[in-house]
Amino acid sequence: MPKMKTHRGAAKRFKLTAGGKWKHANANRSHKLGKKTSKRKRRLRTMEVLSPSDQKRLKQLLP
Repeated sequence: MPKMKTHRGAAKRFKLTAGGKWKHANANRSHKLGKKTSKRKRRLRTMEVLSPSDQKRLKQLLP
């Protein structure tokens, strides 16, 4: 059986934490920033932990 390949698109978008959880950047931060409040833009800067159900799907993409 050949080795599984890593999904390169997913590898660029997700990072593994020390505890084994996956974190990702928030969406809605690329354009139309004038109408968004400073508070909202500041919160979008931080990375968030992926939900447990999505973490199961990500395991298949990143073996």
